Amino acid sequence: MDPIRFQLNGRPIVVEDIPPTTTVLQYVRSTGATGTKEGCAEGDCGACSVVVLDHDAGGQPRYRAINSCLLFLPMVHGKQVFTVEGLTQDGEPHPVQSALVDRLGSQCGYCTPGVVMSMFEACYRDDLDQDWKVDDQMCGNLCRCTGYRPIREATHAIAGQQPDDSFSAALAATAPSSMALHYEAAGHRYQCPDSWSELWDAMDRAPEARFIVGATDLALTVTKRFQPLTDLISLEALPGMDGIERNESSWTFGAAVKLSDLEAATEQDLPPIARMLRFFASRQIKNRATVGGNLCNASPIGDMAPILMALGATLHLRSRDGTRSVPMDSFFLDYRETAMGPGEVLAMVEVPLPDPAARIGAYKVSKRRELDISAVCAGCFVLLDEGGLVSTIRLAYGGMAATTSRAQATEAALLGQPWTEDSIEAAIPHLDADFVPIDDHRGSAWYRGTVAKNLLRGFFWETQGEPVVGLSDRPSGTVVLREGP
Repeated sequence: MDPIRFQLNGRPIVVEDIPPTTTVLQYVRSTGATGTKEGCAEGDCGACSVVVLDHDAGGQPRYRAINSCLLFLPMVHGKQVFTVEGLTQDGEPHPVQSALVDRLGSQCGYCTPGVVMSMFEACYRDDLDQDWKVDDQMCGNLCRCTGYRPIREATHAIAGQQPDDSFSAALAATAPSSMALHYEAAGHRYQCPDSWSELWDAMDRAPEARFIVGATDLALTVTKRFQPLTDLISLEALPGMDGIERNESSWTFGAAVKLSDLEAATEQDLPPIARMLRFFASRQIKNRATVGGNLCNASPIGDMAPILMALGATLHLRSRDGTRSVPMDSFFLDYRETAMGPGEVLAMVEVPLPDPAARIGAYKVSKRRELDISAVCAGCFVLLDEGGLVSTIRLAYGGMAATTSRAQATEAALLGQPWTEDSIEAAIPHLDADFVPIDDHRGSAWYRGTVAKNLLRGFFWETQGEPVVGLSDRPSGTVVLREGP
């Protein structure tokens, strides 16, 4: 069995006798690094934010602010972890800390350490070229004293500053390290194989084990439901699982690709995916959550499924016996049930390059713009022939049934029809046949059905001027409309 080895604020740490479902938050506080706080224990407030130095899908080193309340200790094996206590250099505050003090951004102080760590990531990012990205960087941090204006001013002051210091030097010098691990303690086991053959062996040793990668949802089993996870198998170190590639016909991305990496990769060349990811969750969550986790969770309100289904994605499942492919619209069988068989894992998602003339929309409707779960989400894809008739159409909805699924009756009503307001209005009643909306505290059945119809109308009007529309810096609604007809 292996110990867990990592660095905490530059100090080597070796752990051998702590249960593997101990969170990083619990551990760092036990070492005396009590600046890191527990607020919600579910990744909503940001008080527990720490920074991990790891690598993006292209192999480049990155500082990532993450919610330490949702990260189990073995998941930082081989990495460098920083808390607010580790930012001073030669006894002087870090520029991030100074900026927050100078602009009076610290109120009661409880949430300040988490705010500092999110700002720390912003300080070393090289892609903060739009105001909304700074907003996105900080949206996962609550200030219970409502000191948002000075916090925002401090963040803008240091965003992308990249000072010439030891932290920048660490970015330049840090190479990817092995995450391979077989750790057992207190009757719990955590396995992180770094080859596919070792994965199959790990699954044979623990056939009831739960798979884990980002843990942004699975960790709640421990932190909120207080249920044990005695056997875990991490898929994070498997070769090819964190890669993003584009060829002449398609995009492919590994199931373990972090959503923040996928958002950055698709911002220019596949904007419907980046658009859905914009308000998927906080930066801290997107720095850990993965596309495979979002799909295999099989939640009816998972945000990624509708747009991937609309784009005609294919999922590649892998087992000891080989690989098989499943169309995205055949993957969900029932509530929380997928087409994956025993011994299979989701290895890769493939998205065909859309026709440049295709009209594509991605929509999320929730009670809050940021950090909220969808009531209804939708992905829409329409391609017209030379005569202006609908030749291809895929309308996928989440939040409307036990699974994300396509509106097949509505699609059939529009296929071969002119893409006009009259055709849309004639087809919209078919949505009542496609779905019997769920009714819960996030939205009544009437509300969800009405929203679904309005999203189709909005998609039609939004794409009249251009086939794919980007979001403004601070959109006030799901659908983006331009002035004029």
